[in-house]
Amino acid sequence: MLVSTTATFGIAGYAVSMYSDFYAAFCPNGQGSGALAFIIHQVLHSWVGGCVWQSDHPPEVSHRWPHICSQLLAMSLLFALVSMVAVMKTAEAVGLAPGLYCGLENCYDVLGIDRGNFQKSDVSKSYRRLAKKYHPDKVIGESKKAEAEEKFRLVATAYETLRDDETRADYDYYLDHPEQRAYNYYQYYRRRVAPKVDVRIVIFATVTLISVFQFLSAKHKYQEALDYAIRQEKYRNGAREIAKERGLLSDATGRKDKKSKRENTELIIRQIIEENMDIRGGYRKPSIYDTLLWAIVSLPYTLARCLIWYLKWFIRYSIKKEEYDEEAKLYLIRKNMGLSEGQFSCLSMTEQQCFLEEELWRKDAYAEWKRIKEEEEKERLANSGRYKRYRRFMKNQAGNTLSFLDE
Repeated sequence: MLVSTTATFGIAGYAVSMYSDFYAAFCPNGQGSGALAFIIHQVLHSWVGGCVWQSDHPPEVSHRWPHICSQLLAMSLLFALVSMVAVMKTAEAVGLAPGLYCGLENCYDVLGIDRGNFQKSDVSKSYRRLAKKYHPDKVIGESKKAEAEEKFRLVATAYETLRDDETRADYDYYLDHPEQRAYNYYQYYRRRVAPKVDVRIVIFATVTLISVFQFLSAKHKYQEALDYAIRQEKYRNGAREIAKERGLLSDATGRKDKKSKRENTELIIRQIIEENMDIRGGYRKPSIYDTLLWAIVSLPYTLARCLIWYLKWFIRYSIKKEEYDEEAKLYLIRKNMGLSEGQFSCLSMTEQQCFLEEELWRKDAYAEWKRIKEEEEKERLANSGRYKRYRRFMKNQAGNTLSFLDE
């Protein structure tokens, strides 16, 4: 019991001494606000509890032992908090972090360069001189070699930090604003993790990949259209007639000859259909002229061509008031219909000629034509058996809605 009491009051004495040190550091007339010193004072006062003695025999404190244990735990947590605050204040005062750039060393001091009179040429000169001095291969002895390796890495880090303008700017900001730790850590690891690739290379590679994908996708769609045409009997019969006229189909006897003849015939039919098939729109034959890369390369030429075309249009039809030629009429018809050039080119020549005969380049004529077509479509749907069944179903289901609120 005497040992426990002695140990307890020994800890109390140590706490009082620690309290005096921290009080001197964080008192109101020091650097702190005084709040931390007040908390320590109150905890120590409640812990000791007025147990002050003058003789060698301490008073009886056994009845206060649970209270003392709880106060010991509180003091431990308090000392941890004070230590953390002290470390943080020390780090802020120093302004250098071990894991950033040259650690606790200044990169300018490592290379022996004056920051105020910085010249980029001095970085390479200092690096070559110090690298030659601290190179591990030129040092004899294990202990000296380990120290030289550490120095060599530090010199290399300082060189990598100061030789690049952007990295040096981040480091200067880190030296001038050490309190912004989160931002400085972000800038440091952003430079280290992010690959240093020219943005022009990234853009060119991206555009190239997109163009390759466009070409392969167009090729796949073209092959689908070609395979569909080959399966149609009317196209196959026409291809056979052309092949016979060219003398490409030959008679063969024997099992192997018949098999090779069949394969050869399919190949010939495919080639003839591909030669004579006119596929437009989204399933047309793939071309590099339909890719993004070519569109970007030819953009200046395309813009100049469009500018000249619109200028000619304005002069001919707005200033001179000339009559529209066939090309201009087809352009106005396509514009009224809201079709692209590729979509309009998929229409047959007969349809385009009908549009010209109905004078659909005029807005009033096109509006009337569109109204008639919409009425014809409604009448066709009204006479359609499927549409009648749909309307009958909707009429029978009117009011039969599902509700989760019905009981």
